[in-house]
Amino acid sequence: MFSTIKIIDLFAGVGGIRLGFTRAGAKYDLPIECVYTSEIDKYACQIYRKNFPDDNHDPNNDITLCNERNLKDFNVLLAGFPCQAFSIAGKRGGFEDTRGTLFFDVARIIKERKPDAFLLENVKGLVNHKGGKTLETILNVLKNDLGYKSTKFKIINAKHYGVPQNRERIYIVGFRDGGGGFEFPDNKSVTTCIGDIIEESEVDPRFYVSQVSLAGMKAHKERHKKKGNGFGYEVKDLEDVANAIVIGGMGKERNLIIDDRLTNFEPSTNKKGKLNSEFIRKMTPIEWERLQGFPDNWTDGVSNAQRYKQMGNSVAVPAIEAIAENIISELLNPTKFTEDIKHQLELSFE
Repeated sequence: MFSTIKIIDLFAGVGGIRLGFTRAGAKYDLPIECVYTSEIDKYACQIYRKNFPDDNHDPNNDITLCNERNLKDFNVLLAGFPCQAFSIAGKRGGFEDTRGTLFFDVARIIKERKPDAFLLENVKGLVNHKGGKTLETILNVLKNDLGYKSTKFKIINAKHYGVPQNRERIYIVGFRDGGGGFEFPDNKSVTTCIGDIIEESEVDPRFYVSQVSLAGMKAHKERHKKKGNGFGYEVKDLEDVANAIVIGGMGKERNLIIDDRLTNFEPSTNKKGKLNSEFIRKMTPIEWERLQGFPDNWTDGVSNAQRYKQMGNSVAVPAIEAIAENIISELLNPTKFTEDIKHQLELSFE
């Protein structure tokens, strides 16, 4: 049925969802061709171009300006769309009620182009956003307004798919025809830890926390502890899994590690103050790439600040790959969707 699966990659970031889908296609000897990409962050676009140099289109496209009628034909829509509130008070929560949100742009493309399937990713908080009304509206639009009756969703934690990161996200998958045989992948046993992904050689001293900074972090944590809060830095054991990586300072400070391999105490940057004597350091950009399941140096070519930001905004590639394998399997061997398995559409927490 398919010699190639054509995709569009919306809210693409640095291409993590596409990478996972491409890896899944390779397991079926099935090429994945991207015919359109939408991303507005200039640094993400720079990284995207570097890693997908054979594309005949530029990734720097604003989805709100996309004319869905002009898109090339494609089979699967991929989108890590942002979560926004819908104006649904007193309304049925349908297609028209999503106007003014970025999900509306996803929905109008699906409505016009009618792809065989879609894969959507969002934060776990979407489940309870606006008391569950936001997710209810999204599912109503996908199933009833757009006709993708076989639409399922599940919260999946990246730590069950080969990366040592506690990262929960909601995934929504739907099929225009078939879809009755699709199931989300089962959780795998956790087999990796932070120690498995740290760089093999001694890292630059700039990643080590200065004595002054560490004292400040300790004081900050103690202040919050007295107030009964759990805020503050965290040093993770190398046998543990990392907290979810996020953008901002706390994304790094909640995933500090102890690495006593340091022999060179001269940072390559003008870092102020002596390095701490406890060998506490931040993870490196390469280590964050590994926490997300990307190849080393996927984000190379931009500043470290941007590398951290882009990884914090991205996805766990192995989780995407596992879901995509099951999507492709269903596309190649579709099973009729019936109301008999409607119970499978209930929310599943893992």
